[in-house]
Amino acid sequence: MPVQTVQANKIGVFGSMSVTLDAQDRKILAALTRNARIPVAELARQVGLSKTPVAARIRHLEEIGLITGYRAILSPLKLGLTHVTYVEVSMHDTREQALQQFNAAVRAIPEVEECYMIAGGCDYLIKVRSRDMADFRRILAEKISVLPHISNTSSHVSMEAVVEQNFRLD
Repeated sequence: MPVQTVQANKIGVFGSMSVTLDAQDRKILAALTRNARIPVAELARQVGLSKTPVAARIRHLEEIGLITGYRAILSPLKLGLTHVTYVEVSMHDTREQALQQFNAAVRAIPEVEECYMIAGGCDYLIKVRSRDMADFRRILAEKISVLPHISNTSSHVSMEAVVEQNFRLD
């Protein structure tokens, strides 16, 4: 596989920088996205390098911000959070201070799984996980509708997850 240049955010720096990935880097990243708990010895065997260079490559990928962390991925369904709703949010004020206030407030709502500022018919798209429609209605009324600078919301209930995955290289 040829060397590939990708954009990566360097931690603590605004903007991005180019990062060159060779075949071993791509194999390491692909393996870690499948199983972040893979022992370095096994990872080294899979990519055809010894442990020391693999550990050094992982450390480098972390330092440049390409690997941003490791985490346990919980099953929302096993936690009883089977209801997914996407909420379109329109703002009555889109000046920078208003957006910052909204961003800080929405980050504090634990039921918000994702939130994106978007271009189009609304200003934000929020993914909310809840137990059921009654739980979602409570979250909407008590937490989302009271967010600063909102003019209106529109909700779309998910019937089925067709694709749900973490970003992968393979």
